[in-house]
Amino acid sequence: MGDVSPARGRTARRRAFRRNLRRALLTTLVVVCLLGLVGGWLGLRGWQARGNLDNAASLARELSQQVLDGETVQARRTLAALQQQTAAARSRTGDLGWRAAGNTPYGGSTLSAVRALAVGVDELARRAFPPLVELDLGTLLPSTGRLDLAALRAAMPAVTKADTAAQQVREQIGTVPTDGLQPSVQEAVRLLRTELDRLVTLTSAVRRSGALLPVLLGGSGTRTYLAVFQNLAEPRATGGIFGAYAVIQANRGQVKIVKQGAASELRSFARPVLPLTREQRALYTDLLGIYPADVNLTPHFPTAARLFREMYRRAGGGTVDGVLATDPVALSYLLRAVGPVPVPGHPTLTAPTVVRTLLSDTYRRIDAPAAQDDYFAASAKAVFDALLNRSVNPRAVAEALGTAVAERRILFWSAHPAEQRELVDTRLAGVLPDRETVNNVGVFLNDGSGAKLGYYLNGAADLTVGDCRSDGRRELHLRLTLRSTTPSSGLSESVRGLAMSGDPYTMRVLVYVFSPLRGSPLGARLDGKPAPVGGGMERGRRVGVLAVDIKPGRTRVLEVSLLTQEKASGAAELWLTPGPTPWTTRISPAPACDQ
Repeated sequence: MGDVSPARGRTARRRAFRRNLRRALLTTLVVVCLLGLVGGWLGLRGWQARGNLDNAASLARELSQQVLDGETVQARRTLAALQQQTAAARSRTGDLGWRAAGNTPYGGSTLSAVRALAVGVDELARRAFPPLVELDLGTLLPSTGRLDLAALRAAMPAVTKADTAAQQVREQIGTVPTDGLQPSVQEAVRLLRTELDRLVTLTSAVRRSGALLPVLLGGSGTRTYLAVFQNLAEPRATGGIFGAYAVIQANRGQVKIVKQGAASELRSFARPVLPLTREQRALYTDLLGIYPADVNLTPHFPTAARLFREMYRRAGGGTVDGVLATDPVALSYLLRAVGPVPVPGHPTLTAPTVVRTLLSDTYRRIDAPAAQDDYFAASAKAVFDALLNRSVNPRAVAEALGTAVAERRILFWSAHPAEQRELVDTRLAGVLPDRETVNNVGVFLNDGSGAKLGYYLNGAADLTVGDCRSDGRRELHLRLTLRSTTPSSGLSESVRGLAMSGDPYTMRVLVYVFSPLRGSPLGARLDGKPAPVGGGMERGRRVGVLAVDIKPGRTRVLEVSLLTQEKASGAAELWLTPGPTPWTTRISPAPACDQ
């Protein structure tokens, strides 16, 4: 045969090229189609799983209300439906295809995070929620002045099981990386973490209460406590001066008030009733340990409680097992649950009006300080008796107590060290923490007027976390807005008080700004001008102190710069003195320094 002509060779090569191209295109098309099918399948599965999780979230909210309302039968049905949804979400995100896709460099982290969310909520539905559904919350509340300690003890295994499961799920979700996730999934992780924090706060609080309450309420012998009423009209760091008090006796779950009085009856002492540290003396002088109304110049409630307990003992009252503090705003929250409460010879206390009634109207109706104290004591006793003896909705009481504790309006200290150790990490303890994972900044107010003008004070606090510095520290920017709504005339003498500001209608507020641990205040400006800052230390924190005078109807703006310790996180928390009106707050965190 002869040689193939060049033209025929070129034609053959073109045909071969076309065949190879068609094969390549076909192969590519098949691969693309397969990838499309897999992606579509994963997308469908993801869409279905998202629907399951959305349904589960709605059912969980419904379940929560039913449990708190004691609707056990309905709650069981809701729980069954919830478990179906969470099991479906877990199944749809748990097969081989989903897990393999979770290992891919693009989008894999998002799929893994969705899987973690599905597993987490299913674990809650299967392990944490069932014991809570069967829990009778009525056992956690008193009836006819008594708490059933045997029923409380019997309920604790269920609470412990739920708390353990919730803690484990929170730990698992806490390890889910959020960098590079799709925004919607990233937000879902954040929301679940927030809800888990709330759930664990509740379950751990109930678990701790279940362990402590039988002992605290006299299950092992009679207990006696001082319950003090903080008068927010005269601010102190923990809220207000300790005014009226009651002595509460608890024996085998039976609780009753056996004595009432006023802190002013304890008089003053020639020297501090307990030793004060050098730091305490420098910040508050000896007043802290001499006058009952000044024991809570410090925001550290255990210090205030120990001092007041000792003053009561030295005044002949005997030794008590602990100190409980509350205020009129906490009473208003409880009145939402128990309803209006009559006080013989005085106006009926109602949730919307009790703060104004106790902190403002009282001083217009009653002139004598002793009679005012008697009324405060009678009001606290009336609400206390109603809470112990009325039939109330457990959910309403739980919400009231939860809000009051979150705002640090209910504080408790036990004189028994083992019990206090169980309480120390809770808001109920009112403890300035000696360790922290976020930047805790404290803003605490003490009256410098010698008056009862605190009812007219409104406050706002903005805290911004700054960038990382070269030395590993951060600068925090705190902005306080303090406004006085005090009238310019017409207040009674008991409200005007000592007028230490020079004008009986101008309030003087001593502002104590506590830095994060191992941090420090840098400087301050008042209404845009540099302001002198006093200083001190308490419990490892540097403290800046400023006196701010506020005339009627005026607003003062205080700006304070603070420095954190090295390698501080970008998160922050504000500790604030509770007042008659809740603070308006805003916290602006920052990313971690290594991001």
